[in-house]
Amino acid sequence: MPNQPYQFHFFLHCGHLIEERLRTKLTPLEVMPRQARVLDALGRMGQASQVQLADEFGLSAASMSTMTARLLTAGLIERRVDEHELRSNVLKLSKHGKGLLTQIYEVWRELDQEIYEAIGSENAMQLARITHELRNTFGGFTPGENSSNSEEQAHS
Repeated sequence: MPNQPYQFHFFLHCGHLIEERLRTKLTPLEVMPRQARVLDALGRMGQASQVQLADEFGLSAASMSTMTARLLTAGLIERRVDEHELRSNVLKLSKHGKGLLTQIYEVWRELDQEIYEAIGSENAMQLARITHELRNTFGGFTPGENSSNSEEQAHS
């Protein structure tokens, strides 16, 4: 085998660097990158159970329980009885969570802009298209995008 770096390491390293930039930008909002993604999914879905969210993100119920407990404590989501299944609860964005989601989208736009400035808009658009295709090929998807509760929003 030739003495060259494995190409996927560049993806891993870039992903790590981008997530660290995102974490830094989200710090003033007091939300972590993965929490922001859960808020985004709930914004798209309207409401969801913890089990639905865990399935959408490919997480264990225990991991999602920890995440939602933190979001509930922060006042970013609310829990209420499911109108269709009175023995179950659903989660939805609180008013504060909806406002924060607007700020999260602004941070995401800023990071997109940094990428455009770093490699040029044509390369950035091509990179987004290719990584989107790779993600889908590997079985990934945008959490909440195909949910039956999904509101008509186009955030990914």
